[in-house]
Amino acid sequence: MIATGSRVRELRDRNRLSTRDIADVLGFNNPTAVFKWMRGNTLPTLDNLVILADLFGVTINDILVIRRNEDTAVA
Repeated sequence: MIATGSRVRELRDRNRLSTRDIADVLGFNNPTAVFKWMRGNTLPTLDNLVILADLFGVTINDILVIRRNEDTAVA
């Protein structure tokens, strides 16, 4: 979850968006959930991943980081 959170932060920065910008696109009243994702406390739901992927111009697989073992990270 932490690696995925870092990826969300990286994509946010690359697209020059604020956390508030992302929250607004997702229809959130405040950006608390987005901060939780970026800290790796929680993951976005599937429907939010679809919106994030569209917003960032990437695939869901580009957002999610799946660790199969300690040495390998698959995105």
